[in-house]
Amino acid sequence: MSNHSEFLWYIPNDVRPGHRGDSAVEDHNSLDTLTSHARALEEHGWKGALIGTGWGRPDTFTVAASLAARTTTFEPLIAIRPGYWRPANFASAAATLDHLTGGRVRINIVSGKDNLAAYGDSEGDQAHRYARTREFMHLVRRLWTEENVTSAGDHFGVAESTVVPRIEVRGDRRHPKFYFGGASEAAERVAATEADVQLFWGEPFDGVRERIERLKALSRELDRDLPPLEFGLRITTLVRDTTEQAWADAEAKVAEMAKSKGAGWHDHQRMLAVGQQRLLALYERGDVLDDNLYTAPGKYGGGGAGTTWLVGSAADVAGSLRKYEDLGITHFVLSDTPYLSEIKRQGDQLLPLLRG
Repeated sequence: MSNHSEFLWYIPNDVRPGHRGDSAVEDHNSLDTLTSHARALEEHGWKGALIGTGWGRPDTFTVAASLAARTTTFEPLIAIRPGYWRPANFASAAATLDHLTGGRVRINIVSGKDNLAAYGDSEGDQAHRYARTREFMHLVRRLWTEENVTSAGDHFGVAESTVVPRIEVRGDRRHPKFYFGGASEAAERVAATEADVQLFWGEPFDGVRERIERLKALSRELDRDLPPLEFGLRITTLVRDTTEQAWADAEAKVAEMAKSKGAGWHDHQRMLAVGQQRLLALYERGDVLDDNLYTAPGKYGGGGAGTTWLVGSAADVAGSLRKYEDLGITHFVLSDTPYLSEIKRQGDQLLPLLRG
């Protein structure tokens, strides 16, 4: 694969043990346990990890800052929500953490529904939600790249605002990258104008190809004034020593999901956004699509990145990821459970094949 591609993992950041079949160990969400994951990522070739967010989870930024302080190369991809944060507060916090970590911060902007009333927020319909998100991203970027910023938008405003410390330009990295997801028309217009990386869930090759083409065209139509939009894939990768063992384990996992009615897998089920609807509809086309995209988990409660899995030997999965890269994907956020042992297995078996 290209030397430009980057590989991250996932840290669920959940107070409940057993997330998506993870080991339900004591102190699963303690600082020591989470640090062991972050350090294993460093030791086994990963760039960093996406850290999940949502009301009812520990504060993502606090977790990310704590893990960054206990590591040296680990790059947290910090999921945050406009409304939970205001632009200037967030720009300052992220600039400070970026300074303290030597430029290791990445940001995933999340606009899906949440328990907004619990933290005193509110929003209107989908159009309102994404308009606010777009304004948030635009203003934060200005605060990172300009001084004495004054802005009076429909949703946020600042007057003569200068964030310190200033973000240090590092090569072509002017500031932490904004990752963004969403498959609705409103979401894609935000991605085309304000995101640095558009994240897709595990759709088949034809769906990803079509969405990349549409987003590139939309970027031109909307006169994007940023560097070209990059693309990422967030997906479960179930890797075993042999193809046969991988499929046997995948089918056994799905059987357990069916028995438990998807317990531990429902973190995206309660709010069926357009992207989630697209994923859940895939199993109607067959249990296995493309070479090894397993859609059956979506029948039994798999949500988000747990809806479809790439299944096989390291060579099988690497082959599929290369095909996604050929379509234009350069950011990969992978995971499987148990998270810690799979960090090591896939770091040792899968990543070398992707860097060859």
